[in-house]
Amino acid sequence: MTYLVTGATGTVGRHLVDELLAAGHPVRALTRDPARAGLPDGVEVVAGDLNDPETVAPALVGVTGVHLITFGDDAYTPLETGPRLVALATAAGVRRVTVLQSGYPGPIEEALAASDLHWTRLQPVEFMANIRDWIDSVRAEGVVREPFAHTRSALVHEADIAAVAAAALTEDGHAGRTLTLTGPEALTRPEKVRVLAEAVGRPIEYVELGEDEARQRWKEEGHSPETIEFFVEVHGNAPEISYTVLPTVQELTGRPPRTFAQWAREHAHLFRD
Repeated sequence: MTYLVTGATGTVGRHLVDELLAAGHPVRALTRDPARAGLPDGVEVVAGDLNDPETVAPALVGVTGVHLITFGDDAYTPLETGPRLVALATAAGVRRVTVLQSGYPGPIEEALAASDLHWTRLQPVEFMANIRDWIDSVRAEGVVREPFAHTRSALVHEADIAAVAAAALTEDGHAGRTLTLTGPEALTRPEKVRVLAEAVGRPIEYVELGEDEARQRWKEEGHSPETIEFFVEVHGNAPEISYTVLPTVQELTGRPPRTFAQWAREHAHLFRD
């Protein structure tokens, strides 16, 4: 009953490796550079690149379940090799698949929907790990500059996403489901800053950017016009699903989701000088 984790050194994948190991499951971890993976003893680390499906084929041999990510070289570029990856998984006899959705459904989801695999879509509303984007400005200036101060988000801890993925991969009854994942509360950006400041132990100022200022910053960061429009839509006109607290983590894991205050305490050292 081996489980293959793609994106195994990433934000969620690394936690999923730990979840599966702790439950006693054999884990195979896919990474582009096994020598730099830094994964725990007991994990079978194999080389492969989702952008080149034929390199992934050997890793699928003897695998019961696969955790897939849906993006390529960055989190906003859909992985176009999804149909081939799904075909390889089917041919290898894979039974279950979890898909960590980033943005809108893309080629992998479409291929899975047309397949006979038992698959589950994981739909986090926002990763708490996204707050790492504030590290540089907090360390240098004690400031967070972001637009749309009014927008609330029920952001979820990446370890809780991984725990839900582990349950969906190893238990029956989740095929065909979209699991929307949230934390236990919905916070605005100023509220997130206040929680982070308390954990870090120093004042942090929130400065609201206007939409035009935000667009210019995202452009300078190299984001495409399509991605910038996605940011404006998601953050400026947030859908109800993004700030509605749901019991999914509790239902799948048997415990309450972690709070943002807990995440902030765990990562406070990253924001200090």
